[in-house]
Amino acid sequence: MKNAVVHTPERVKGFMGLGEYAAIGEGRSVALIAPDGAIDWWCAPNLDSPPLFDRLLDTRTGGYFALTPTEPYTVSRAYRDASNVLETCFETARGTVRITESINSTLAGRLPWSELARRVECTEGEVSVRLDLLFGTVGETLSPWRSETEQGGVYHIGDLMAILLHSDNVTISHACDEKIEAEMVLQAGEQAVVGLVITKNEPLAVPDITAIDRRIETSHKAWTEWADGLTWEGCYKKHVVRSALALKFLWYSPTGALAAAATTSLPEGIGGAKNYDYRYAWVRDACLIIKSFTILGVLEECKAAFSWLSQTIMKHGTEMRTCYTLDGELVPRERYPELEGYKGSRPVRIGNNARDQRQLSMYGDMLGVAKLFIEAGHILDLNTSRLLGQLANQCADRWRMKDSGIWELPEERHYTHSKMCCWLALDCAIVLAEDKHIEPTWKGRWVRERDRIRDWIEEHCWSESRQAYRFYAGDDHYLDASLGLVSRYGNRVNPARMKSTCHAIRQELGAGSAMLYRYSGVEKEESTFVACSFWLVEAWASLGEVALARESMDEILHKLCNRGNVETFNEMFDIRTGEWRGNMPQGLSHLALISAAKAIADNE
Repeated sequence: MKNAVVHTPERVKGFMGLGEYAAIGEGRSVALIAPDGAIDWWCAPNLDSPPLFDRLLDTRTGGYFALTPTEPYTVSRAYRDASNVLETCFETARGTVRITESINSTLAGRLPWSELARRVECTEGEVSVRLDLLFGTVGETLSPWRSETEQGGVYHIGDLMAILLHSDNVTISHACDEKIEAEMVLQAGEQAVVGLVITKNEPLAVPDITAIDRRIETSHKAWTEWADGLTWEGCYKKHVVRSALALKFLWYSPTGALAAAATTSLPEGIGGAKNYDYRYAWVRDACLIIKSFTILGVLEECKAAFSWLSQTIMKHGTEMRTCYTLDGELVPRERYPELEGYKGSRPVRIGNNARDQRQLSMYGDMLGVAKLFIEAGHILDLNTSRLLGQLANQCADRWRMKDSGIWELPEERHYTHSKMCCWLALDCAIVLAEDKHIEPTWKGRWVRERDRIRDWIEEHCWSESRQAYRFYAGDDHYLDASLGLVSRYGNRVNPARMKSTCHAIRQELGAGSAMLYRYSGVEKEESTFVACSFWLVEAWASLGEVALARESMDEILHKLCNRGNVETFNEMFDIRTGEWRGNMPQGLSHLALISAAKAIADNE
């Protein structure tokens, strides 16, 4: 198996390490598969639906869907080349099986139902594989029940109907309201197929198992055709393509929204309270993913996501919210189901209270991605053009205000990153006005306010003693790794100061390596932040330090792409233990890799 990661998995008190999960999806939902063959997370039919399988957050009551050899085994697994179809090989003393897994789609798009397909092929000897399917109870708020039909047992889980379909050589040994147990004994050259088909508040289709099996290959072809359309021919191509495929998981095809991640409540530190719900569309994350797709020439997703984002903002008035649901509604306030939490990390959260925060950096995100969209050769409609002008005026009015910053902190301050983003927003607005993409009436005002922002930053956000831009105005104690993301400000305004800041960030937040913590002091409660590490690479390259950028990039990839990980990146990586932390697949982690590779390629 090409590029396979060989690993013998172990659970600790029922939990698998976060970095050991691989994702499968179809543009509507994402399932996470542990290397022992268990699907421990799947929200169906949508990314932000209640979880059908949730052992990831509660080993006592959580649901899962496992295919595991009945004898001791070792595991090797990898995605197929340029595909999100996963292959896992289990080797036992008596034989070897390969499990190929997909949430199926068609070449024309997603299916009108959710179809999780798992093919088991014996490639050597004889292997017995056990099937265990336990439906979740959504935090013990639902009780699954089974009804017998002519097509087999149908499961009802709240609004969902589900049926397990299988080939004739799968023997069901037990089936009740909550679970199904089965076994298959395969010899070399034989295969078995199982498929879980789900609908919500709709009639349940019952496809033939051979059609489900064929759609694994159809799905693979769809993934490879999409990946073949990527225009990237620069450095780190293997990693760039894999990150692009990971980001594609987060593109919610029914609307065009881009989720920040596919999970909720995976902790930034074990036992801590930093466990958030990321199954929504953040303005910041969505804009940065669109930027990555623009780099890769992915027109369809760029257009759909930018249109959805603009229309969603206008739908709720021109006052931007930090995040929206994937259907374009307001994110619900947090509630806290009584779940164990990953390795006891509580609370588990549904909803996100960041929805009510002021984040001034969003102005830079929106104006910046609009400029990229136009530079890629596309055209704004009148409504979007007006929206961008309104956002520029809001930025000009509000840049003096305190906000919660990119890290969504409870203390509102004058965060340097936010001010630099406001500068970038007005700088982009000026260019768009000069090129007649947005109304130029206020251009003169934008020029003056942009310059005022620059002067304010240089006076209040620079620390002479630290020789670095501060985390926030008025304090010399803290540094912020997110300033690597806004190196374009430094390139234009004061390259020497920005370069000095990057050196200070590397020295203080680098944990002895290219892996960075988010800001000073946070290492006490969380791990290094993957996106920040790549953002500093991007900054080094843009500042002319290409050799250092490459050295850092190679070091980061060496640390992340091992230990069982198949490049389904989480939010954070603990360099002290080699363990991953936070939600996954994390859009910021993957998009930052792509932008770092782009910066290196552009400046070599």
